[in-house]
Amino acid sequence: MADVKPVGRFAPTPSGRMHLGNVFAALMAWLAVRSRDGELVLRMEDLDTQRTSEEYARLLREDLAWLGLDYDRETAPQSTRTQTYLAYFRQLEERGLIYPCYCTRSQLHSADAPHLSDGTYVYPGTCRHLTREQRQAFSRSPAWRVRVPDQLWQVEDLIQGTSVWNLARDCGDMVMRRGDGVYVYQLAVTVDDGEAGVNQVVRGMDLLSSAPRQMYLQSLFGFPHPTYAHVPLLLAPDGRRLSKRDQDLDLGKLRRSLRPEQLIGALARAAGLIHGAGPISAGELAREFSWDKLPRDNIFFDPKVLYED
Repeated sequence: MADVKPVGRFAPTPSGRMHLGNVFAALMAWLAVRSRDGELVLRMEDLDTQRTSEEYARLLREDLAWLGLDYDRETAPQSTRTQTYLAYFRQLEERGLIYPCYCTRSQLHSADAPHLSDGTYVYPGTCRHLTREQRQAFSRSPAWRVRVPDQLWQVEDLIQGTSVWNLARDCGDMVMRRGDGVYVYQLAVTVDDGEAGVNQVVRGMDLLSSAPRQMYLQSLFGFPHPTYAHVPLLLAPDGRRLSKRDQDLDLGKLRRSLRPEQLIGALARAAGLIHGAGPISAGELAREFSWDKLPRDNIFFDPKVLYED
């Protein structure tokens, strides 16, 4: 990838105003491409239309402009791409890789279901070999799962280093379409990134486990694997993750009392990208950017430092 210009993306969910965690993720994705004269794609991930809105999408665009984080193109929002996802779903169906699953949420999360140490469940293949007669006995609409192979997937991450995953062991067969007909995040993101030509994925480290899942789907659909960089998350001093619940830290309120250079400067210092006090613009910071400066572990960030400059 050293000689290939990066095509990155920022893919927020328009379910609320941008908060500090969103800003940090957007800033890292922007710096990663602008520092190498690359291209940035904006995509609204609005699969859950009950929680998202065009008004929030509009505010996201305004906040990015205020921060000085421009983008080169915006792709169609996920809510408009159902037919595209259906076409890829049909590819899996034609290859005999998917099957209906009738397991309920309570069954999947029951105490006797297989779980990893972090509490996430591993699908044990309960419905993988149901006969036609057994399937017909259910009255509810099924989810549809893709079969995953018992093989290793190695993720080379620019920040987190090398990790090795076995999807059969770490998650089991994955849902591709829910019982209500909505296509899931893993399918949509893989298709969206592949069709947009994204070759560099920068996002929070909480999504590291999505990389091997998406690599598997990329291999099925014939998409090349992108370069991954899973950045540390911003945590409050007490260890809480900064999120949209912290409404005092969303840009609707921060913009009333801060300049964008103050906000970017505080985040850059917390991430180790610069040293010394003072505001800095996104453009100036791009000249200082290096993956080697970023820590692997999550970053404790006290919002009080925003007002020290």
